[in-house]
Amino acid sequence: MGALDEPLTKLVGDRTAKVLADSLKLRTVGDLLHHYPRRYVERGQLTSLDELEIDEHVTVLARIEKVTLIPFRGRKGDRLEVVVTDGRSRLSLVFFNQGWRQKELRAGAQGLFAGKVGVFNRTRQLVSPDYQLLDEDTGSDAAEQFAGRLIPVYGASAQMPSWKLSICVETALTKHLGDVGEPLPAELRERHDLIPLPEALELIHRPRSQADRERAQSRLRWDEAFVLQVALAQRRAADSALPAKPRKARAGGLLDAFDARLPFTLTEGQQKVSAEIAADLATEHPMHRLLQGEVGSGKTLVALRAMLAVVDAGGQAVLLAPTEVLAQQHHRSIVEMMGDLAEGGMLGGSDLGTRVVLLTGSMGAPARRQALLDMACGDAGIAIGTHALIEDKVQFQDLGLVVVDEQHRFGVEQRDALRAKGEQPPHLLVMTATPIPRTVAMTVFGDLETSVLDQLPAGRSPISTHVVPALEKPNFLTRAWERVREEVGKGHQAYVVCPRIGDEEPAADPKGAKKKRRAAEEDFEEVADAGAGSDERRPPLSVVETAEMLVRGPLSGLRVEILHGRLAPEAKDEVMRRFAAGEVDVLVATTVIEVGVNVPNSTVMVIMDADRFGVSQLHQLRGRVGRGSAAGLCLLVSEMPGGSAARARLDAVAGTLDGFELSRIDLEQRREGDVLGQAQSGVKSSLKVLSVLEDEEVILTARTEATRLVAEDPDLAAHPELRTALESLLDEDRAAYMEKG
Repeated sequence: MGALDEPLTKLVGDRTAKVLADSLKLRTVGDLLHHYPRRYVERGQLTSLDELEIDEHVTVLARIEKVTLIPFRGRKGDRLEVVVTDGRSRLSLVFFNQGWRQKELRAGAQGLFAGKVGVFNRTRQLVSPDYQLLDEDTGSDAAEQFAGRLIPVYGASAQMPSWKLSICVETALTKHLGDVGEPLPAELRERHDLIPLPEALELIHRPRSQADRERAQSRLRWDEAFVLQVALAQRRAADSALPAKPRKARAGGLLDAFDARLPFTLTEGQQKVSAEIAADLATEHPMHRLLQGEVGSGKTLVALRAMLAVVDAGGQAVLLAPTEVLAQQHHRSIVEMMGDLAEGGMLGGSDLGTRVVLLTGSMGAPARRQALLDMACGDAGIAIGTHALIEDKVQFQDLGLVVVDEQHRFGVEQRDALRAKGEQPPHLLVMTATPIPRTVAMTVFGDLETSVLDQLPAGRSPISTHVVPALEKPNFLTRAWERVREEVGKGHQAYVVCPRIGDEEPAADPKGAKKKRRAAEEDFEEVADAGAGSDERRPPLSVVETAEMLVRGPLSGLRVEILHGRLAPEAKDEVMRRFAAGEVDVLVATTVIEVGVNVPNSTVMVIMDADRFGVSQLHQLRGRVGRGSAAGLCLLVSEMPGGSAARARLDAVAGTLDGFELSRIDLEQRREGDVLGQAQSGVKSSLKVLSVLEDEEVILTARTEATRLVAEDPDLAAHPELRTALESLLDEDRAAYMEKG
């Protein structure tokens, strides 16, 4: 075990090490050295206090303006109020029964103050904050430590304020900086003018100028980009060495017959991506391709053509969907598109056809048994289903292609289990309707080749989106429901989307809740996150309550139904079937309808509490309307005030239909580490300095360098320090993520 792998107990003692581990997940010397400052302040440069957010743990540098000791009325004790300022705004510090602090907290003194931002009597405050005074006459060690250089402010916690963490980092630097290895090859560092890693770590924690900080960050960005790109390059190299059966469509076969029946011409984008996929399928190594496309760009059609090509070549194809609603929708639409080509071997079926079977966890025993038999004997060339396809009892005669829809909803193990059902590795096509910026695709899905569909098929109508400020202008909400009635009056249909179901079980029945979750196994991501907000916000609106309100009020007389993940599977399918058939006017639903649901007659969507959904999610949702010849309308209802960050997000969605632009906005407004961490199979992101949006040039260059190095030295035999860094990145969970291809 290297010095950087030593547990922190040896460095800072058991008690401090436990706090670091519990509150910040820092367990080794290396963890501590790579816990970089979030920002820096200069002595005399006070923190802007008007930007502090409620419930945020903060460390601020401010000047004490006023100190007041206030005795309690009618009882013992007192309250010490300290007002600190940045010269423009003020923040209150409150200490209960600690009047003795008056002696050190004097007006005019500067200090670091750390605590959780709260509100009392409309005034922001920190209650009993930790603090460290930095005035010269205090004789403070911190003042000496920070003199003459930038003061690092670390991501900290209530138990471990920034300056205490800084002292721990100083100890680690003093004792172990000489133990830091050098993962980047010398010629690469020279080519890109990068300082050594030990120097970068010292300068990131102990910068004397902004130039020091920038030099350190430049080097550390390269570490993060390069190590990750090496891992992805190794994965690509390993994949390219695997054998696979070439799957090439035959002339006059099933694909040609299908194409001849299409009532429209493929878009230029669909033709281009189909050609890329066909070329991959024809090789002797497994395809690993990510197909991302705008809402309604025709990804499913492209994927179906790939599946038909594989069936033409004697193989079978599987389409894995995240929800039963989506699996049933895919099955229904594919069977409709194929007609008698989906009835191979059946009475009235085409001689060129194959069978298209559906497999979900809720199917009855006879239908399930028949589907399993059709897959095992090869009669079913195409299987569509949910997690049920992954079970051990599911067998295929010759699995040639796995298509994963909305891949971010599946775990690594689930995809691998399905791919393992082929005698040789099957080809893999991963689809997502969530647009991904190029640099994100290169960092999160860097082992996959990427195809993009950004062209809408002919005949698709534009979607008009408007924000409805329900509190500021209640007449706008009234008008929204009138618009719904008008669309229904024209023979169209509408969606109303809510963030919550409304029949949640009490927390006291975990067994019952678990059982119900299993019953709705495929709808695990439909309930939107309520989002961060103050405790004063009301609970998010629910499907059940909203449907009742609409039936009694503004939409009385219309045929209103509800759809959410806790309905029985057969009930969900029946509701969707009736809605698709035009027997339901308004469908009140959760985000279970977010992807894949295709009802061309739906022209209007009202999203309640729209500020509680993410930008990309709103973009996905509105893609459910305007799928026919009539124009689509999406109304984003919100009670958030104008000028707030939440309203700015909604205005951004209303302002553009460009999903890639919205994905950038979404990523900018969330911490990139959270986004990448979620994509990386739940593993905390390794990206601390690298920005996948701003550092495109570094990522591109690192990818080129990594590909070259892995081609020359696949096992990194000549680069032991790089191999060690890679092993540190690829713990078991992250290694599983990298195996997702």
